[in-house]
Amino acid sequence: MPRAQAPEPRQTLDPDRVAQWLARHPDFFVGREGLLQQLKVPHPEARGVTSLLERLIHDLRARAENAEWRLEQLLDSARHNEAQYRRTRELVLALLEAEDNDALGQALATQLSERFRTPAIALWCPASLTDREPHPPQPPRQVLDDAAGLRLAALLDGRTSRCTRLSRTDWQRLLPHAPPPEQAGSCALTRLTLGEPLGYLVLASPDPEYFRASLDTLFTEYLGEVVARLLVRLAEPRYG
Repeated sequence: MPRAQAPEPRQTLDPDRVAQWLARHPDFFVGREGLLQQLKVPHPEARGVTSLLERLIHDLRARAENAEWRLEQLLDSARHNEAQYRRTRELVLALLEAEDNDALGQALATQLSERFRTPAIALWCPASLTDREPHPPQPPRQVLDDAAGLRLAALLDGRTSRCTRLSRTDWQRLLPHAPPPEQAGSCALTRLTLGEPLGYLVLASPDPEYFRASLDTLFTEYLGEVVARLLVRLAEPRYG
């Protein structure tokens, strides 16, 4: 009686090699549509399997939803940027209409409060600038003395601009014309310079998280550059 032959060992195809071969032969399933209908793949959200067609539909729907979410994010960002541009434009135009530095400070406070929800500001200028004016500066402008200058420089910590917490004591010292918060607030401050030091601009909120340290200070720096140029321009016709 002849001996039965042992079954040949089952050969398993390497999945990566199969994937590579199919990628090189995308027309393999042309004319083999019945094979596509027989293929089963894992269901992405439940146990078991589903047809390849259902899985493709699910994946395409997920991609469409993701693309729609990304588009909505881009639209939201565009709407925010447009609104920010319009508010900044109105702010700068209002500052350009100021006839003197007190009017500049008042316009700055009004525009920042109405358009940027910044309830308190202070514009600290050195005595070398304010002494040349016919009247003492009016809030939110303040005369920069040594104590205020040292404290503002310490808060900046060697930077041009910065967002940081503002203690109640610092608020009372740096924004003496504005009601202080019960405990601590926050501020964005920037150094004003145009060839020479011109003081500091402080934007403050009683909300300690409003001007978080992680916030970008590009707007504050830009605003400081505009204000510094206007301070010099408004002083030159009378005292230049």
